[in-house]
Amino acid sequence: MPQLHRFWFSFKDLPPFSILGAGCGVTAYSHDDAVQILKDRVFQQSLPACSVIADVDVNTLDEHHVRPNIGVVTQRGVWFPLGY
Repeated sequence: MPQLHRFWFSFKDLPPFSILGAGCGVTAYSHDDAVQILKDRVFQQSLPACSVIADVDVNTLDEHHVRPNIGVVTQRGVWFPLGY
């Protein structure tokens, strides 16, 4: 069975006060799989310009907003923000 990886996406040029302003966390089999999950569940289109960290350590993410509000990082899907 393929191994899952945690990805952290930081987006550029988002509208002010966007729910994705803090970034987006996705667990997937590969970078391409993570991008497809974001396209299908979050954007319903192409992704905006972004940077990505593969195999992100969630302990390095914002301790005041992100970490208290993440979902399950060990299952395939979007774990931050919740609701996708």
